Amino acid sequence: MSTPPPASARRAEMTAAAAAAVTVVLWASAFVSIRSAGDAYSPGALALGRLLAGALTLGVFCLVRRETWPPRSAWRGIAISGVLWFGFYMVALNWGEQQVDAGTAALVVNTGPILIALLGARLLGDPMPPRLLAGMAVSFAGAVTVGLSMSGEGGSSVLGVVLCLLAAIAYAGGVVAQKPALGSASPLQVTTFGCLVGAVVCLPFAGQLVQEATRAPASATLNMIYLGVFPTALAFTTWAYALSRTTASRMGATTYAAPALVVLMSWLFLGEVPGLLTLLGGVLCLAGVAVSRSRSRAAARAAVPEVVPEHRPEQAPDSAR
Repeated sequence: MSTPPPASARRAEMTAAAAAAVTVVLWASAFVSIRSAGDAYSPGALALGRLLAGALTLGVFCLVRRETWPPRSAWRGIAISGVLWFGFYMVALNWGEQQVDAGTAALVVNTGPILIALLGARLLGDPMPPRLLAGMAVSFAGAVTVGLSMSGEGGSSVLGVVLCLLAAIAYAGGVVAQKPALGSASPLQVTTFGCLVGAVVCLPFAGQLVQEATRAPASATLNMIYLGVFPTALAFTTWAYALSRTTASRMGATTYAAPALVVLMSWLFLGEVPGLLTLLGGVLCLAGVAVSRSRSRAAARAAVPEVVPEHRPEQAPDSAR
């Protein structure tokens, strides 16, 4: 019989799971803030304001922790994830969700974790066990059910569908690009400089941000700042921490818990009482995540820890600093 994984590996695995949970909760909370800030800020201005708040917060964290410049080997992944995920994704998603109803957005955007699994298997060699695939199928059905049940009477435009699809592709590409960068840079480095790259990409919206900030109510601006500090700075860092210790496919599947949390938060903070169909969708999302993150008895007995040992970033040469 194989010996069980050491206690240190189990603790690391539990810490990574906790970090992933923090990410999902904060990303779900962004739903409430986006609905408030999105009434006063255009998609590009909202994305830039969020990224600037996030970059400022992350910069303070880096100063406190005395983080160094990321090594050159990590910059390719940081730059790609910054452009695709922090920059393009946020603008496309904000814009796309203004053009389509919630059901269509759920159907299109929630293909992101599926694309992550496919790209992860093709480019990173991630395994695709049957439990992962089955869990993702169940969660996807639940996410679409939640979206359809919470839809209003709004229509869907071709532009909106295309924007949501592009957002899903950018999200998947950004995650897969970020994974190798975490092999030589810390989660805080990868998140901070990815956020900075995204902010630079969104600089063309600076004029809109300044104009709209002068007219926006304080509540909308505070929600935009909240989006930058918590769902961006904190949640993207905990995401990177968890991603560095598991596969991209499993992390993508974990985000399917967000629609269930959105239902709960909409009930608590917006007074939107969920119907039976919405509750069923939320249950399916959580059940699918549980299945996707479970391991068969044979895999458990094999005792091959999924957690990757913490990697200390290599010291960059003077020319790279």
